[in-house]
Amino acid sequence: MSAVFVEEGPDRGAIWHFGEPNQEQRALAAGTAFADLSHRSIITITGVDRLTWMNDLATQEFAKLQAGQWVESLMLDAQGHITQQFFAVDDGETLWLHTEREKEESLLAFLQKMVFMLRVEPKSATDTHAVVRAPGAHDGLGGPYAIVPRTELPDVLQAFAAVHTQVGTWALEAERVAAHRARILFETDHKSIPNELGFLNGAVHMKKGCYPGQETVAKVFNLGHPPRRLVLLHLDGSMVHYPTTGAKVFSGEKEIGYIGTLARHYELGPIALAVIRRTTPVTEVLTVDGVPATQEVIVAAE
Repeated sequence: MSAVFVEEGPDRGAIWHFGEPNQEQRALAAGTAFADLSHRSIITITGVDRLTWMNDLATQEFAKLQAGQWVESLMLDAQGHITQQFFAVDDGETLWLHTEREKEESLLAFLQKMVFMLRVEPKSATDTHAVVRAPGAHDGLGGPYAIVPRTELPDVLQAFAAVHTQVGTWALEAERVAAHRARILFETDHKSIPNELGFLNGAVHMKKGCYPGQETVAKVFNLGHPPRRLVLLHLDGSMVHYPTTGAKVFSGEKEIGYIGTLARHYELGPIALAVIRRTTPVTEVLTVDGVPATQEVIVAAE
């Protein structure tokens, strides 16, 4: 079956599916699938200070990062709002990041601005390297991931295809939504803070030292609740029409949030990650574009 490509959005140009998205999802769940993620951007950081330097900038603990260990991290502004999301691995000499294509320029500019007198050198490697979702059991971050030189990418994909199933973003996004993992540009807006989206004790390390925006994260965690919460919606599977990213979520006639990502899961049916008011009762049946939806709690209401 020939590939169908994503025509718009952050994954534009990536393979959407190969005609059998349910089979692709089953292969992904079984650990026998791989995906070409070469539409994503790569940034490298070299220099002996790279891990301690990144530890002071990002929400993840990089100072103790072991070589070969993949982690997820965020960058926040001074008010604690999410500005960047990326996945990183260190090989002992270089820290490799992969991120959204449209976030590369702003992330790289920020990193280069923060070098000062430290021995670090951040630069783009998107033209020379690519990321793939390698075969294997889900690692909780959307991987296992592998960084490969672009000159070797065709051979790597061909080798994987000899014994594994190639999948597209349909399968990957369905897996992500079912796993309750928020994604920047989908579940985030200009007001998003990590506490709302299930990032604490994952992309946000709760016991490390200071980083920009930490005060907001700690204050909300210790003294109160975030104004919104991430929720998994199970949509009525009998409906012909389904909402899209950004669709408004209603409780009765009151608008309470928005859809981040909608997916059609091979077992769960139509599901979506949504960001809604925290105070919305967890038993409330919601509607999105006229489609009824029940809630599965991700971030607690209380």
